[in-house]
Amino acid sequence: QVQLVESGGGLVQPGGSLRLSCVASGVIFRFSDMGWYRQAPGKQRDLVATVTRRDNTNYADSVKGRFTISRDNTKNTVYLQMNNLKPDDTAVYYCNAKMLSADYWGQGTQVSVSS
Repeated sequence: QVQLVESGGGLVQPGGSLRLSCVASGVIFRFSDMGWYRQAPGKQRDLVATVTRRDNTNYADSVKGRFTISRDNTKNTVYLQMNNLKPDDTAVYYCNAKMLSADYWGQGTQVSVSS
């Protein structure tokens, strides 16, 4: 059974930082492409950042230069370091794993940016 468990969300002031973590089980992590997506109230779920099994990264234009995605295959964990957070970054952040033709999602962690 595949499980993706996110943590690290919370309330932060504009300009602050958070680091999200996602621990995967039930997948061969080192063969999985991993990603973070987010969904704000009333909006669709959008890509934030991805990191392939070969460690290639991709970012949404809105987070380039502020967010960094990384993975630790020894811990089956993917991270999202978020700096200089803005109110528009407020959303539920979801971890995603892609392996072969399968797509897996975590339950999400809330990030709120407000003064």
